[in-house]
Amino acid sequence: MVKNVIVAQSGGPSPVINSSLRGVVETCHAMPDVFGTVYAGFHGIEGVLKEELLDLSAQPAEEIALLGVTPAAGSIGTCRYKLKDKQKEDFARVIEVFRAHNIGYFFYNGGNDSMDTAHKIAVLAQEMGLELIATGVPKTIDNDVGDSAFKLVDHTPGYGSTARYWALNVQGANEENAGSSPADPVLVLQAMGRKIGFIPAAARLADPKRELPLQIYLAESKVSMAQMADNVNDELKRSGRCIVVVSEGFDVGSLGERKDSFGHTMFGASETTVAQTVVNYLNTVGLAASGAARGNVPGTDQRHSMIYASTVDLDEAYKVGQKAVLVAAQDGSGWMSTILREPGPIYNVRFDKVPLELVANSERAFPKEWIAPNGCDVTDDFVRYARPLIGDDWPSIPLVDGRQRFARLQPIFAAQALPAYVPQALR
Repeated sequence: MVKNVIVAQSGGPSPVINSSLRGVVETCHAMPDVFGTVYAGFHGIEGVLKEELLDLSAQPAEEIALLGVTPAAGSIGTCRYKLKDKQKEDFARVIEVFRAHNIGYFFYNGGNDSMDTAHKIAVLAQEMGLELIATGVPKTIDNDVGDSAFKLVDHTPGYGSTARYWALNVQGANEENAGSSPADPVLVLQAMGRKIGFIPAAARLADPKRELPLQIYLAESKVSMAQMADNVNDELKRSGRCIVVVSEGFDVGSLGERKDSFGHTMFGASETTVAQTVVNYLNTVGLAASGAARGNVPGTDQRHSMIYASTVDLDEAYKVGQKAVLVAAQDGSGWMSTILREPGPIYNVRFDKVPLELVANSERAFPKEWIAPNGCDVTDDFVRYARPLIGDDWPSIPLVDGRQRFARLQPIFAAQALPAYVPQALR
């Protein structure tokens, strides 16, 4: 008997998250003897709990295709709602919704917390006698899913595009700094990355030969503010100017941070920013050049700017979505599709599967050996790892009337069969 599908997303979005969604939907539609109607949990697992199921099978094929060039999560939404062990009612409700809509396949696109949710639902479904195949689809711009040996996941969809954003933006920042350095010799840029340094590290891709006065400070750098000031002033004495890329997780003391439901620090909701704190500190201790430091804090554009998306990332995101569907059909429940790099000097990957249980709540660290001894740079080994991920071409994004043409899904929802429900954490 053909079973229906629910696909959902969780956590922060990325420029390529909808490319994975497209891969899942189109591959399910290509196998009608296995997969029935494809629904989306509107705003992730919250939408499942509320029985808000967007019918993706009823959407025009053109709109599904346009998901490939649509950034962020506006198409089906995402959430930061975590199913915790104590929320027994929530877990029971998920299974109840699945039963009511003949759901036999569940695809969850997200990071390590999302893989934990998918794993828990897979186990619970088995315990409750529901024939459900739960499969994970990896996503995170932080590149922190998996293990530090890169054996579970080489890199996650979303990272290559955010890395490209930083490579290209640092090039622009250098032009700004070079021109305005008599008045503003130091430009401080803040990059996303709560605890792991893959995003700020990507700034080095703008200058792999180290010709710019560029310094990079990861959350893991373990450099003090005083050391940073010394480094900056040394560069000012050499070059007369300095570009500083600093992680939002760099330790500058308390910022009045808030936490999301996963327990993650929300630096974007803080009372001040790391960049501004660094700017204030540098201007207070004094610069070894005339003028002042100034800062720039990019926001969520780091993860929703489609024009900066990597074509490699877009392609791989689609294929990892495809692979998730094939794994579900061929190998059953409890897996996550993954990207693994083949050995050798030429970049090549294969799409495989890993157990959800191994990925659930995993968290890789930025390799210590990729941090330069001076604490304000990354090594050539990182550059060799990251360079292929940003690609060599601009993405092709359709324009209509001078504006980007994104997917616009119609609000066609499954008829609700169950009583209204308020998720436990929202009561």
